Amino acid sequence: MASKKILELCLSPDLGGLELYMVRASHFLNAYSVINENGKLEPYYQNSDVHYSKIGRYSFIKLARLIDENDIDLLHLHWTKDIPIAVLAKLLSRKKPKLVQTRNMRMTRFKDDFYHRFLYKNIDMMLPVTYQVKEQLEKFIPADIRPKVEVLYMGAEIPHVLDSKEKEDFRQKTGLKDEFVVGIVGRIEEAKGQHLVLEAVKRLNEQGIASKALVVGHAMDQKYLESLKEHYADYAIFTGFTQEAQKYMQLCDALVLATENETFGLVVIEAMMCGICVVASNSGGPLEIIDEGMNGLLFQTHDVADLTQKLESLCKNENQKETMASAGKAKAHEKFESRKQFVKLAELLDRE
Repeated sequence: MASKKILELCLSPDLGGLELYMVRASHFLNAYSVINENGKLEPYYQNSDVHYSKIGRYSFIKLARLIDENDIDLLHLHWTKDIPIAVLAKLLSRKKPKLVQTRNMRMTRFKDDFYHRFLYKNIDMMLPVTYQVKEQLEKFIPADIRPKVEVLYMGAEIPHVLDSKEKEDFRQKTGLKDEFVVGIVGRIEEAKGQHLVLEAVKRLNEQGIASKALVVGHAMDQKYLESLKEHYADYAIFTGFTQEAQKYMQLCDALVLATENETFGLVVIEAMMCGICVVASNSGGPLEIIDEGMNGLLFQTHDVADLTQKLESLCKNENQKETMASAGKAKAHEKFESRKQFVKLAELLDRE
């Protein structure tokens, strides 16, 4: 556990890997948390011992007051859009806490204007979630204002593994039959690529391979969701929002991450933890997680034909699928287990 008094900040209104990582970090560190008053995170704090406050999206004055009232030594933020609020709150507070950002997003342009120089010179450390993001930070933030940079992978919880009866009961409850099940977990929006997975599953069925897509997540784009249901109703089950994503993953023969350039890919780690074979776009974070052909497969981004071929190979070669799933589970436990990563996080925060 970190010895300093830490404030975990995330004013994102969404609910995804970034937001849930912040929740798990705050619970592990027993850190005081500040969340968006109109966001979706409060249920994760209710009935817990972690103290939290809710503020408005731009309430930097209130945040400064909370820093002082709670005697905060270090503010750990996660959402890039919170950087200005965090910096202003730091400067307005009496405590002047250290600022550390876990960087979940890519950086694509040089940050040498007055505004960004002001922001980054007031951040003490950045924790990119991949080495690719680290390279971007070092490329685009001028050296004279660049915070310390340390790579820290995100981790996944060890799931409750369903026994055969639990799995069969849950499978029936979900509406699945004896099919090859392809999962995709995450916010439902075009950038996440659910349409690519559904089209691949449709093609598998047209080739005589009985298969079904299990689409887990809440809709960020309702029109996109309705379009998916209209075109792929016969090939998919939509679960909606759930706090049991890893339980659904265990019903899958393969889980796909189809985002064009996912910064990390926490769902890949979570599926590997469950012993599920993973298939991901060959760009971004998955390149640092998956060893092609050993513990998962990579497909050409946006290429439905290639994705279909990869899924077909898993369906027709059970030994290959199980071997890669087993290797993926071993790697996830060794390198990406949540507690191990949070111990490293605590050590890094203590050094500041």
